Amino acid sequence: MFTGIIEQVGAVRAATPHDGGLELRIGASLGEVVLGESIAIDGACLTVTAFGADWFGVHVVTTSLDRTAFVNYREGRRVNVERALRAGDRFGGHLVQGHVDAVGRVKSVRDQGDALLIDIVAPPAVMAVSIPLGSIAVDGVSMTVNGISAPDLIQLSVIPFTLEHTTLGDRVSGDAVHLEGDLVGKYVTQLADGWRAAAAR
Repeated sequence: MFTGIIEQVGAVRAATPHDGGLELRIGASLGEVVLGESIAIDGACLTVTAFGADWFGVHVVTTSLDRTAFVNYREGRRVNVERALRAGDRFGGHLVQGHVDAVGRVKSVRDQGDALLIDIVAPPAVMAVSIPLGSIAVDGVSMTVNGISAPDLIQLSVIPFTLEHTTLGDRVSGDAVHLEGDLVGKYVTQLADGWRAAAAR
């Protein structure tokens, strides 16, 4: 489990196809890292398979490649890094599982005063659990839905601190982003769908 509060911005040092999946080596100085540890890379929970003093490696399996944009990652790309939540940690963001629901697409990026407005085209599954001022994880960053201006459009308002400490400031129109819908919203939607189906019988 994660909270969407990015611990560090790392960088891809190598992206190598392997056994139908992808081996990623991420440059980041996280201190003590152990084999088998869960680390979220751009919001996707991955398992540490190797590490050094200032890097760690993960393997992205085929099913994860199908649900993410990792297949397009190249050496030098900056990525958001968050280690799994520990008991007793401050809970600064929202409940993030590290399971990417869909790949969204940046429609527009524009300045508005002291914030950057990012409009993201999202699929129905993510839109169904998104509400204005609700939570969403974008490339692993816990964000508030600033607005929903169309049936498939989510707007973020990104403050300067978040731009400085994550990769969201790197995004431009046309970029792919990892989206994870609000966990509570998913459960409520599934329960409501079940009740509606039962009532219709």
